[in-house]
Amino acid sequence: MRAQVNGIEIEYETMGDPADPPLLMVHGLGCQLNWTPSGFLHGLVDRGFYVIVYDNRDVGLSTKIPTNGDPTEQIGMYLEGKPIEAAYQIADMAADGWGLLDALGIERAHIVGASMGGMIVQQMAIANPDRTISLTSIMSTTGSPDVGQPTAEAMGVLLEPAAQEREAYIEQAVRASAVLAGPVHFEPEWIRERAAMAFDRSFYPQGVANQLLAIVSSPPRDEHLAELDLPALVIHGDIDPLVTISGGERTAECLQRSEFLVLEDMGHDLPKFYWSTMIENITSLAVRSRL
Repeated sequence: MRAQVNGIEIEYETMGDPADPPLLMVHGLGCQLNWTPSGFLHGLVDRGFYVIVYDNRDVGLSTKIPTNGDPTEQIGMYLEGKPIEAAYQIADMAADGWGLLDALGIERAHIVGASMGGMIVQQMAIANPDRTISLTSIMSTTGSPDVGQPTAEAMGVLLEPAAQEREAYIEQAVRASAVLAGPVHFEPEWIRERAAMAFDRSFYPQGVANQLLAIVSSPPRDEHLAELDLPALVIHGDIDPLVTISGGERTAECLQRSEFLVLEDMGHDLPKFYWSTMIENITSLAVRSRL
């Protein structure tokens, strides 16, 4: 399904009963709407949520944003400490999320985001706190440069040019996941399946570069997060190498009504081992939001 949002088109899917409380799931850097395992999403449906997932702008089947020049050159300039120009920022992507809910006729929702998606839902809550029933930020950060920074190895994975051939792309994804997910909950068969689905559905590495520019060019959210008065949950793996745990700690510190859930041996992924734990805590947060 597709909706007209903020002058672009957003591809989305829904799961569950529209009469149930809506939950918008927002994905991370370069991740299409099928990135999150269906078992995790249906676990939320089973707990009584009407789940909405979508392709962020510049990935999947949503609108690709035109840019002047090669965005990877801008990333190089950023790494050199030079001024950069981004096609859009996290605030624009947050407006896409609310715009999709508007198109669906949904006034208020639980919003859940992972990685860059966590940054987006943080900004969504800042922009419209009255429309935010609850906020869940998973393996994310506030955008402050003194926390949540990747390890050198994870940065190397992040900046590696995408392989152009299908099989090479899949194996590259497996190698990257071995670094990002960590040794305990690394799931290579699922990573291969997810990478194949992503490549076959929409291979567009330029969009990933544009999204990365949006992340690094957006201002920190610390002060605005501290002004929020709403139920929140912050989830982070203790060995996350891409958004290190200090990013989650800072997020939880800023959100005055948050609970901080640290998951042992979890890196930068949503391992099946912790699905039930995360779903239980998201559900408990939703219950608290009604009190």
